[in-house]
Amino acid sequence: MAMGATDRGAWGSRMGFVLAAAGSAVGLGNIWGFPTQVGRGGGAAFVVLYLLCVGLICAPILIAEIAIGRRTQKDPVTAFEVLRPRTAWWLTGLLGVLAGVGILSFYSVIAGWTLAYVWYTATGAVTGSQDAIGAFFGDFVSNGPLSLGLTLVVLVTTAVIIIGGVRSGIERVTRVLMPLLLGLLVLLAARAVTLPGAEAGLAYYMRPDVSRLFDMSVLNAALGQAFFSLSLGMGAMITYGSYLTRRQGIGGAAVWVVLLDTSVALLAGFIIFPAGFSLPGFDPGSGGPGLIFTVLPRLFDTLPGGHLFGAAFFVLLSMAALTSTISLLEVPVSHLIDGHGWTRRNAVLAITTLTAALAIPSALSNGAVGFFSQLPGLGMSFLDFMAIVWNEFALPIGGLLVAIFVGHIWRVDEALAELRAEGAAFPLGGLWGALIRYVCPIAILLIIIFTTLRTLAS
Repeated sequence: MAMGATDRGAWGSRMGFVLAAAGSAVGLGNIWGFPTQVGRGGGAAFVVLYLLCVGLICAPILIAEIAIGRRTQKDPVTAFEVLRPRTAWWLTGLLGVLAGVGILSFYSVIAGWTLAYVWYTATGAVTGSQDAIGAFFGDFVSNGPLSLGLTLVVLVTTAVIIIGGVRSGIERVTRVLMPLLLGLLVLLAARAVTLPGAEAGLAYYMRPDVSRLFDMSVLNAALGQAFFSLSLGMGAMITYGSYLTRRQGIGGAAVWVVLLDTSVALLAGFIIFPAGFSLPGFDPGSGGPGLIFTVLPRLFDTLPGGHLFGAAFFVLLSMAALTSTISLLEVPVSHLIDGHGWTRRNAVLAITTLTAALAIPSALSNGAVGFFSQLPGLGMSFLDFMAIVWNEFALPIGGLLVAIFVGHIWRVDEALAELRAEGAAFPLGGLWGALIRYVCPIAILLIIIFTTLRTLAS
């Protein structure tokens, strides 16, 4: 089957790439993962360490992945084969492709919940005491057919966008979604900081406890959150970088991606903490679904016009989720197009079908089916198990391998030649080279070791 040029595609502009790549990075992890880690890390001290990790560790890997993609103009698997043929480095790309399918299979379930909560909050269905709201959420996620249906809606919507191609599908949608997402964030943050009690939340978020800056557990959490926030190690940035032309510079575009992604995370904190501290008994360390689907709806219920405020928040979450599901699906789709000559339509249909099948256990693992809700011998749900396998292990391993590959196998001078192609400016190349060769691999290896020890201990 011949591969048509239109099946691979290219970005129409550098701004199209920036918005799409930022959309890939921006997701549910920014909106609830970042505030959760800030709460557990003691507030502003975590924010300071997070920003340092983004600049010194994650940004260099982001640049490296984009450079690999643009140099080869191929999917993650084929990219490593092109740069180092007849070696096993292609397995690094394959890990990213598998991670795209694995993460999308459970991420689409959670994204489906956000869609439902747009309706539930707008209509006032989520009301009452904390226990009542928690019971409502428990009943909702244990409804297997409803959870499966919402998951399918997310996957079908994502597939329709991906079938449209790079420029007409991904770029066109993210050009609309990303500005809307940022606009909604600013409006919600402006509303949150005017709430009674918001001052305490702002102080918690912006005044660091200096002693926590030297807490290794906080540093490890900040490094992990920064790494995952930018979608590193799963081939997304290699794939998106492959759609760049050599006239579209990498350095400036990567800076914009980092700035947009970090801004979304920071703005989410300006919503969560001022709003949360206005609520009696708020625990800044609560996180995940408990924070988003039970604590915040209770807050919305107490505000004038809170139903609309809540609906807007879940619209925001839905848009953030969709920009991420697009990149998650595009990674394996690009591999079938580049590596196996499939048409885009057939590749999208095949991967979407596979992902939907793999999503069934996750959709049924929150009370609908006992086996999937409590896996024998593991003591966790299938969804939690998938999150650990892919988010906590596959992604950092992928990022570690990318750093080693660019820093020591492809080599920094070759990467810098790509980054400076067509006369593009890339200052501080020596600093970037040192970071990608030494700092990034050591830091990510520490994440993997810490995560392994924590998992074994639990």
